[in-house]
Amino acid sequence: MAWKDPRYLLPLALVIAMAVLPALLARRRMRRLLMSGDVERVLGTWEGTIQRVMYPETIAPLMAATAYASYGWVEAARNALTRAVKGPAWDAAIEQRLFVETLLDTFEGERETAMVKAAALEKLPMPAAGWFARKRVAMLRRGLGALVRAFSHESKPGDARTLTKAASASPLVHWAMRYAAAIVAVDHGDARRAAELLAGAPEWPKESAFRLYHDELAQRAVVS
Repeated sequence: MAWKDPRYLLPLALVIAMAVLPALLARRRMRRLLMSGDVERVLGTWEGTIQRVMYPETIAPLMAATAYASYGWVEAARNALTRAVKGPAWDAAIEQRLFVETLLDTFEGERETAMVKAAALEKLPMPAAGWFARKRVAMLRRGLGALVRAFSHESKPGDARTLTKAASASPLVHWAMRYAAAIVAVDHGDARRAAELLAGAPEWPKESAFRLYHDELAQRAVVS
């Protein structure tokens, strides 16, 4: 009808906007929340959804561990993992567990163990999902490997770009990837780039390892 009569174009555009806009706004709000670094608010937002999934006794602690690890709350993440009931859901969540444990091992200084787990994660079969989801999973897997190498000061060519892409691909691990990219920049003597990556970071609480990382990197990212 709109093709035949231009008068229908405006109503059609309004209907499409009313259908799409709420989802886009909700997605934007969630992205902003995830990048805020406020792990307690993130978990509060997830709580209702998590309790409705199968095996909440496993999934709820695992999701909490994912959030805590992504924001550098190492002790809280470890405690959450210990609360997860081991069973079918635990076995099925091998990718998520490897992701969380690799982050935690990296932040705890167990870099060799972290490298082994990151390599194991990259070798896992890709999930049976659409092209976009598979591409995102592949990017996060590569980003995690680059993060471990950055914290070990063993970055490879291209790692800085991989970390930047991974930071954009997932707001949940946005700051973890950016701090890793900042380490790469500092290691290469690019203080200006490191300062750019640190800009806009949240005020991390003392429970987060990111507070220490930020302070140390900020000192080394002073641009003369």
